[in-house]
Amino acid sequence: MIEVALRHRWPGTVLDIEFTAPPGATALFGPSGAGKSSVVAAIAGLLRADEARIVVDGMVLSDTAHGVDVPVEQRRLGLVFQDARLFPHMKVADNLRYGLRRAPAGPPDAQIRFDDVVELLGIAPLLARRPHTLSGGERQRVAIGRALLAQPRLLLMDEPLASLDGARKAEILPYLARLKQSLALPIVYVTHALDEVLFMADTLVLLEAGRVRAAGPVAELTARGDLPLAERDDAGAVLEARVAEHHPARRLSLLRAGPLALWVPLAPAQLGTWLRVRIPAREIILATEVPQGISLHNILPTQVVNVTEDAVRHTAMVELATGPARLLARVTPDAVARLGLRPGKPVLALVKSMSVDVLK
Repeated sequence: MIEVALRHRWPGTVLDIEFTAPPGATALFGPSGAGKSSVVAAIAGLLRADEARIVVDGMVLSDTAHGVDVPVEQRRLGLVFQDARLFPHMKVADNLRYGLRRAPAGPPDAQIRFDDVVELLGIAPLLARRPHTLSGGERQRVAIGRALLAQPRLLLMDEPLASLDGARKAEILPYLARLKQSLALPIVYVTHALDEVLFMADTLVLLEAGRVRAAGPVAELTARGDLPLAERDDAGAVLEARVAEHHPARRLSLLRAGPLALWVPLAPAQLGTWLRVRIPAREIILATEVPQGISLHNILPTQVVNVTEDAVRHTAMVELATGPARLLARVTPDAVARLGLRPGKPVLALVKSMSVDVLK
């Protein structure tokens, strides 16, 4: 569990942040200047806020009300920035071992081991090379490995992929997912890229002008029509779905997200595997009765939870629910009126199998 409460004033700017997050990966998301990096700096001890209480896994790192301010070097936090900040005169193996030298003593079975990190991040072929010979994605993987080998209680990642192009980002994201799955290590991940949030985060903290606009599970916040995420062209709900069936002859797989059954193109995943999927709001068609003679596979019975109209864009965001599963559809205000969409109304969500994005 991570608890953060910060208040700090600069000339013309006030940071007033408060949130808690369960174990897992927590993304701080918002536009430039929202306060994301300041929160990371305060957690790390690099920013002494006017008022602060920061607790990580039960350890109080800062509590201005009681005079607690644990020094940076004693907080046991791993830091990864946009710039990998590797030592240029050291080979990759020596950069990694520098992290080990900073690690506190502890029982061997509780340590994050060198060989495990090398395998997890796929950097065995890089050990004898120097940083200037590595690609941007390779340098970031080494920087993450060095941070892990310092045996942190929390990994802080401040826009670690911001300097990478699309190809390098796609290269490193699977390693970050493996890291999250393999290590029971909480992560605070700062980004302004929604694709990274959807791929990495369990908990989402939306920041805006130095304040928390909303905080909660990713699946919950991406399905809300009243948040800034819904204003984006790529708005859409995220679901955790289990691979229930494969039908090779039809080239389809059946995923189950709570009570929802979703047909998608044949997925390269074993039965029982949990996948994260996203359904773009613009790809959902709403209907009040089952259509006949159409090609789509997914006709999902849902109920309207809320309708939020955007007068500027002349659109409406319709929040839908089937049990705990949540969807978000973008339609016109005319469609809202014609279908009589209002909270509690049953409605069918029509989704093409090709429109379901399997994120991981």
